Parts: sequence; structure tokens; C-alpha cells
Amino acid sequence: PCHSAKITKIDGKLSLSTVNYSTKSLPLQTMDTENLQIQIKTFFGLEPILAEEIKKLGGRNVEIKNRAVNCVGDLGFLYKINYSARTAVKILVPILEFKAFNEQKFYEKIYRTNWSTFMSIGQTFAIDATVHSEKFTHSQFMALKMKDAIVDYFKDKFGKRPSVDAKNPDIKFHLHIDRDFVTISLDSSGEPLFKRGYRREQGQAPLNEVLASGMLQIAGWDGKGN
Repeated sequence: PCHSAKITKIDGKLSLSTVNYSTKSLPLQTMDTENLQIQIKTFFGLEPILAEEIKKLGGRNVEIKNRAVNCVGDLGFLYKINYSARTAVKILVPILEFKAFNEQKFYEKIYRTNWSTFMSIGQTFAIDATVHSEKFTHSQFMALKMKDAIVDYFKDKFGKRPSVDAKNPDIKFHLHIDRDFVTISLDSSGEPLFKRGYRREQGQAPLNEVLASGMLQIAGWDGKGN
């Protein structure tokens, strides 16, 4: 489930695996995994159902948001909900929040971040973006600005630059801009979670798996009766 970011646990710490490149290996970088702030995306109207799922799976400080549920958990819990939360669409781990009033400030804030905490030069990455802002109106352009800032950080610090792989990256970031408030997260799910064990058979108008699961839970079906 966490294949996109390739997250592992070493001595209670979250580790994004390092990769050898031509001259040296980056030192292993870690971040604490015992109290990860986690945001779980879902469809509008399914938030209470998802919140109950997360509580049953062991999430702490569960809080309902718009099309999302926030909670706290450790790395094992992050793996568990990627595998078991049936009304979850995508599971994010926010790593950076800030305000930006123009594109230059946006770039500078990202450039000054220590990105070697989250990936190595030898790893590929990709960015998907959601933007709701009058200042920043083009999601693909903002994703490109973020990409430039990350690449420039590595190039200036290590003399090498990581590559982008839009289809199958080692690390996937999610960029969210709401007016002037920016949130950058690690995407622990990769593909949307309704694609787990993806369809082998389907009709002419298949129902999204997350939506179907939510409808069954709202209906109170126990999986045994008709």
C-alpha cells in the first residue's frame, strides 16, 4: 500500500530508502513515526463513515474535515489503513505548511526546505496538485514551480539533480493550495485506493468501490444477508 513513498521503519523512525548514485550515497534520513499527522481523503458525505472506520482501526485524535478525516497514528497504522480502510480514497502525511502571497515566495519557501529528509538524489519523484486560489490559478504550473524548487535544492547542495517520473515515481508528493495557504504532503497510497485489486470484471457503468463500500456501510449490511 505504501509503495509510492517506499517507507520503511528503522529504530522507530520513518525512513525513505536511500539509493546509490554514481559518486556516493546520501546519508539515511529519518523522521519520527510514532505520532504521524495523517489526512485521509474520501468522497463528500462519507466522512462520518470513514471516521468510524479509522477509530476502529486504531486512529487517535480523529477529526472530521470536508472530504477528509484527520488523525494521528504510527507507521504500522499508516500501512494498516492503506490496506483496510474501505472508504478511503488516498492517505497523505503532511510535511510542510506555509503561506505564500506570490510565486516567488512559494518557490523560496520550498527551496529552503531540507528535501533530503524525504528523498535522495537517486530516487524519482512526482507531484500532483490541487489549487483553489485567486493568486495561484493553474495547478500544473504550481506543481512545476515546486518541482523546480526541489530540483534546484538538490543541484545546489549536492551538484546533482533527481529525476521526475510521472507514471511510477519512488516518491509522490501532493501539493494543496487553499487561497494563500500551502500544504505539501507525502502520498503514502500512490494510486487511488479504490484501485486495490483492481477490477477483473465490470458492467457498463461500474460503481466506484469506495462509494459502494460507503453505501453498504450506511445501509448497515453485515455482508451475510441479501
